[in-house]
Amino acid sequence: MCNDYRLTVDVASIVEDFADLKIKIRFGEGAPNLQAREDIKITDVAPIIRTIEGVRGEGDMVQRRWSWPGPNKRPVYNFRSEGREFSSNRCLIVADGFYEFTDPIDPKKKRKDKWLFTKNDEPIFCIAGIWRDTPEVGEAFTMLTMEPGPDIAPYHDRQIVILDRSAWADWLDHSVSAKSLIKALPPGTLQVGQVG
Repeated sequence: MCNDYRLTVDVASIVEDFADLKIKIRFGEGAPNLQAREDIKITDVAPIIRTIEGVRGEGDMVQRRWSWPGPNKRPVYNFRSEGREFSSNRCLIVADGFYEFTDPIDPKKKRKDKWLFTKNDEPIFCIAGIWRDTPEVGEAFTMLTMEPGPDIAPYHDRQIVILDRSAWADWLDHSVSAKSLIKALPPGTLQVGQVG
């Protein structure tokens, strides 16, 4: 499951990408100063774009913690999407890559092999997420997961929900069914390369 992702683009580039889709980004807490980050890990703070209630075609970019404590105190950083509707607190998690780890091909290697997935011909993509306010850590977000699509199945038995660009505005609109937006990407949509 995804427990490490990448975001190396700046705020202006993200805003421009969303503007191309006719989605206006607002900064209710001020524009965040994003640094290029190769590894965003569980409990790190990272940017998300949340719904602005009652407004279609706009989103609010804020920085929040990735994961909230579950009932067993373990971090909830991935959340199964199957059979759920998510009619509130949706968010888009902006990324330009994510990692999966497999047992090493080289039997002498002690660490797992690390694979970077990026989206063909797109500088950024959005992962479907939800956020909640918790007494322990305040507002935090998690990534939704699903059965693996064809590009990820050789590496893992689950995958994060990567939304098609055409679905970004709909994900921010709670009147649109979440179930209708969660689907595997066509084969060859993602590039993968070993990075560790």
